[in-house]
Amino acid sequence: MKCPWCQALENRVMDSRYREGGAVIRRRRKCMACNRRFTTYERVGEIFPWIVKKDGRRENYSREKVISGIWKACEKLPVSREQMDEVVSKIEIHLCELGEKEVTVSVVGDLVMMHLRDLHQVAYVRFASVYRTFNDLDDFMDELKGLLKKKKPVAVKVKTKPKAVKKVKVKTKAKSKKKT
Repeated sequence: MKCPWCQALENRVMDSRYREGGAVIRRRRKCMACNRRFTTYERVGEIFPWIVKKDGRRENYSREKVISGIWKACEKLPVSREQMDEVVSKIEIHLCELGEKEVTVSVVGDLVMMHLRDLHQVAYVRFASVYRTFNDLDDFMDELKGLLKKKKPVAVKVKTKPKAVKKVKVKTKAKSKKKT
């Protein structure tokens, strides 16, 4: 692995950690020439299907493009980088499980929307507004209404049964005073 600063090939692994359930290994390295530290990530090289664009062009699947789209949708929202990486990993697993040599870009977009809906609803709406290219406000409102219909209502039923109140007789001993 080349050092990103001095391009030297000799480096030492300082720390290794598993991420994303063991699908990725994060390695912290130290360059032996310039003594600077850098991080590398290792993942299994999977064969992804070709992506067929809307205009018919074909290109390789790009993890960076998917991450970029999700990153823009989640910008300034309480969504961590780990959560976004997990979504991308789920999308990639789904693409590999399809077993197809080619998939349309709409398949990838639909997968992103499906996972963003579960991750954060605002991120879902942001991505949908760009991906679906709504023609007018009515199309956008229809999408929001569909989102609200699919939203699971949170019903909290609290059964409050009055507890049986036991009457407790408190016996007090009264001190009697004898008058003499």
